[in-house]
Order: sequence, then C-alpha cells, then structure tokens
Amino acid sequence: MNPNPLPNGHDPAYALPYYPISIAALRERYLRLYTGAVNDVLRFNYNLHATSLPPEFAPLREEMKMAGLAFTVKGGPDITTDGEMETRAQMLEALHEHAVVIWDCTGDTVTSQWGEVMTMAARQIGCCGAVVNGIRDTQSILEQGFPVFHKYKANTGMLGRFRMYYYQKPVLMGEVIVNPGDWIFGDIDGVIAIPQAIAYDVLLAAEGILVKESNIKEMVESGMSPTDVVKNGGYF
Repeated sequence: MNPNPLPNGHDPAYALPYYPISIAALRERYLRLYTGAVNDVLRFNYNLHATSLPPEFAPLREEMKMAGLAFTVKGGPDITTDGEMETRAQMLEALHEHAVVIWDCTGDTVTSQWGEVMTMAARQIGCCGAVVNGIRDTQSILEQGFPVFHKYKANTGMLGRFRMYYYQKPVLMGEVIVNPGDWIFGDIDGVIAIPQAIAYDVLLAAEGILVKESNIKEMVESGMSPTDVVKNGGYF
C-alpha cells in the first residue's frame, strides 16, 4: 500500500510517486540535512544544475528550516480586485498537510503577499512553510514559528496592487521550474527544489554525504595534510 496517498483536492496529474516511507518521515529526514549536500547530489548524481531558487529568498530567521511538498501559486502586479478574495479562500482550502507554498510573484517588488492571517490559516491545515517575495505582520509570523523565505518586508497589502492568478500549476522561480508536488528544502543557505520522482533517492545520497563528511572532518582535525585527505577520498 502506498504510504503517501494523494492529498484531498490534489490534481491527479500531480499524484505523488511511491515512497517506501511516509511523507512525514521523509520530511523529518530532510530537515536533518543541509541544502549544500542536496545540491551536490543533484549536480553530481543527476546532472541537474538548475535546482536552487534565486538566492534573494532568505529565511526570516537564520535558524529557520523547511521541507515539504511544493504547492505553487502564480500572481503578479494587478489593480483589479474582482474575485480576488474568493480566489485566496479557494487556494487556502486547497492547501494540504506538509505543503510549502511557492509564490511566483512575476517580479513584484512592492507588495506583501503573505501576512498574519494567511499564516494562521496555513498552519491550521498543516502547511510547513512559504517562499514568497514580500511579507508583512512579521512579528506575528515569528510568534507563530512559521518558516518563511522572503525577499523583502513591506507594509503594503496586495489587494488592489497584486492579485493571484492561479495555483497548483508549474511556476518558474528564477531558472527553476517548480511543479506541484516537487520537494522543497530550505535552510540558511537558501531554497532548493527536488523533482518528486527522485526525492527519496536524493535523500539517501545526501545522508551518505553527511557520513562521508564526518570522516573527512576527522582526517582534517587529526592534522592530516590536505593532499593526504584528498588521497584518502576526501574533498574540500
């Protein structure tokens, strides 16, 4: 039996592949990693060189980490307001447990797309984080302990300045195409997207890097020369 059934409301086109462990367990194990190890696996093992989201997306606090399934949102600067609140409500109701909301904001640099009430609604559903251009109500977001990776803070709300166009379709984040259901992992060094089909195998390989790097650190701490570290299978 697949331990990862399709979340309610998900488009069957983005059904998750079979993983031998639960989504919750996969997520917890990713949170023990760091994004550099995952990036190395994707580059060297899979020849995937465009997996890091733009480096401007920084955690609201340096210690924040997040991992989960991409729930994509597309919007942009727009002064029309008809139906906007209804679309927001529908988007929030479509959110699911273990989701990370990925906002393609079409280059907006003015408005905040995420704030206090959005955070409250997302947390109640079991959402695990957000990647978004602008935020406000920052103190409340911090008090709720919700991981947000953002570009800037702005007190300007999005109604009448920015609108949501659609959600749960592929979005372009810098040079990375993010599909609904891809894995998203973020830490102090930024955010990375992992294609959903290989997420479990990438996890195993990245965990292997942690073990190998522990051995390399032991060699360095022992006083071994860098040349000998490399001869013994290490790297820098």
